[in-house]
Amino acid sequence: MLFFHSKRLHKSKLLFYICNACIIYSFMKIQETVDFQIRGTLFAMRRMYNLLAAENGTTQGVAYVLINVPKEGVAATRIAPMMGMGPTSLSRLLKTMEDDGLIYRRKDEMDKRVVYIHLTEMGVKLRKNVRQVVIDFNKRVMPQLTMDEINTFVKVCSLIRTEVCHEISRFGNNDCTEESNTI
Repeated sequence: MLFFHSKRLHKSKLLFYICNACIIYSFMKIQETVDFQIRGTLFAMRRMYNLLAAENGTTQGVAYVLINVPKEGVAATRIAPMMGMGPTSLSRLLKTMEDDGLIYRRKDEMDKRVVYIHLTEMGVKLRKNVRQVVIDFNKRVMPQLTMDEINTFVKVCSLIRTEVCHEISRFGNNDCTEESNTI
């Protein structure tokens, strides 16, 4: 079954969507795409969090690691996928954090190949400050949304992550899973 938009057909603005074995033709401006909305929001949030992190003497990347390292520590290999970083970039970031006295590394007792990242006292203190920045921002945003809107947002984000992982797996990169998106 084919659906056509009532406007005149312009090939340059035509996007093809395959959904449940139906081809749907839709005219869409780039500003109407999910990609545009997420990318614009992500860049704005990164800019805001980098400015706020600078006030605390750190960067958004360091702050993100601090927030996501639990008290019991986390395997270094779990951090890179969650942050969308390659191993080399993560290694540099962790080295800087270690040099700054925010983290320390500890090898697993059973498997010496596994290295756990733990926060130092200074790292825990900075994490409290950074975490409060995130909480404060969310306290300003959440009251403006209904519970249905929040649930829909979470559902949409989950669906997008799933679809992105499916696309990535088409290229033979099978390390994209729901678990790799979180610590």
